[in-house]
Amino acid sequence: MTVTADLVIHNGIVVTPDSAVPASIAIKDEKIIAVGAADAMPPAQEILDAKGLHILPGAIDVHVHFRDPGYPNKEDWESGTAAAAFGGVTTVFDMPNTIPPTGNAEILAAKHKIAAEKAHVDFGLYGLLGEDTIDNVPDLVKGGVIGFKLYMGNTFGKIPSPSTGAMLEAFEVVAETGKRISLHAETNTIMERRQTRLTQAGRHDPLAHIASRPAVVAVEAVSRACILSEWTGARIHILHISSADELRPLREAKARGVDVTGETCPQYLFLSTDDYDRFAGVIRVNPPVREKENQEPIWSALADGTVDMIATDHAPHTPEEKTRNDIWAVDCGFPGVETQMPAMLTEVNAGRMSISDYVRWSAFNPARTWGLYPRKGAIQVGSDADIALVDLGHAWTIDDAKIQSRSKISPWHGRKVKGLPIHTIVRGRFVMRDRTLVPGTRGHGRSVHTIQEMPAPDVRNADKTMKAVTSSHRSAENAA
Repeated sequence: MTVTADLVIHNGIVVTPDSAVPASIAIKDEKIIAVGAADAMPPAQEILDAKGLHILPGAIDVHVHFRDPGYPNKEDWESGTAAAAFGGVTTVFDMPNTIPPTGNAEILAAKHKIAAEKAHVDFGLYGLLGEDTIDNVPDLVKGGVIGFKLYMGNTFGKIPSPSTGAMLEAFEVVAETGKRISLHAETNTIMERRQTRLTQAGRHDPLAHIASRPAVVAVEAVSRACILSEWTGARIHILHISSADELRPLREAKARGVDVTGETCPQYLFLSTDDYDRFAGVIRVNPPVREKENQEPIWSALADGTVDMIATDHAPHTPEEKTRNDIWAVDCGFPGVETQMPAMLTEVNAGRMSISDYVRWSAFNPARTWGLYPRKGAIQVGSDADIALVDLGHAWTIDDAKIQSRSKISPWHGRKVKGLPIHTIVRGRFVMRDRTLVPGTRGHGRSVHTIQEMPAPDVRNADKTMKAVTSSHRSAENAA
């Protein structure tokens, strides 16, 4: 009996981490059922001619802030995932610094409900890992987190940073689950002390922000996190790598066999302190955009695998919140989930890297790191049909007023780029087609925690954990 596909895509160039070749794709029941020559495809209910387009696995952005619940005026799941769809992003991981923070199973369940009702693309939710949520880890895992987020340094939402002692205990507890911990790796005590002194000295200018967060805050935090990971066996992920200096402890930890991955963001590849005069508070983000000499080492680290992936730290705010005269009063972050792919494809066009490199950093490596491969991050038989069809030659200019995010202010405004997602497909369904959001796709997105398969835990020093040393003491007392 001949199978009839839901959709067959012809005449495009299919991109993998290793190749870019002309091929056709057949999709049925949300999955890819064939990849190959046009005459090998089954009959289909619908045919799409992708002539002139590259067919990429949809990007997986493991670092977004959709502000819902708590700050819907900045962004919500509907607007944020619409922006993702327009950016060729088919899966997003949302951070826990919403109101209330995603720190227990009840709050997680409520957030799952909100996302499931509104999301156009698939999603994962982080659980908050802090001093007072360690006991909640088992219930958060059972409730369906994609991983955990631990704030070593302060940022928007003012989530308290745990002590190193609490970090160690948190790593011990999460190590047993096999889940990965994403880290805002900046040392809080250094930053708070320096900000206080800078404020006392009358510094309120944009460059005061970077002065409060020199690269050593990241170097120290990355080093400390890697040591705790090595000791406990907890899997970790270093978020928003911003400096050349933190690459050394990351590289050394990988060489020692620590299960650590890292991401960088477009702002650290394309912007520098040279842009502060032009953008003032708009450019404020944590960690800060640094000196230009940091850019090439981070590009090189992407190329050699020290940095594993590209993410955005999409962090929307209102124009009023980004244009205050006092830099300490400016909210940190800006949108990016919609503009990341065009910015990176511009570099593909410029010859900095290949389009296969981009697929590796934007889809393949995130999927592998988070236990979603090969369901996500791949164009092969059996994978979810998560696809971005892009016009690599389309030159255009980013206009904040035209992006899908509710936040209409960013340092990307006016940037000339080359490369544009034309269609975005999530599990076989068009959610963005011909640069238009497809009606009825609100609520199509679903949580990917149900398909996540992390490797078995590799717990180390289990006899020395807080749980082990306190329970053995209680056992001895009971025996006596």
